[in-house]
Amino acid sequence: MVSVKQEVSSLLERLPEDCSLEDIQYHLYVLGKVRNGLDRADTGGVVEQDEAEARLARWIIE
Repeated sequence: MVSVKQEVSSLLERLPEDCSLEDIQYHLYVLGKVRNGLDRADTGGVVEQDEAEARLARWIIE
């Protein structure tokens, strides 16, 4: 498993040299959201496709 520090280091290496602090903050934010989503998926905190479609169908007015 890759540590958070390693993920951040890898992210910084991929960003261009002229990126701003705001660019770095945004990418860290996205990285955190993706990591949280993957953790929730691993622990069963997700909804199956059919259930998601059924829930959304109640909100969609055609």
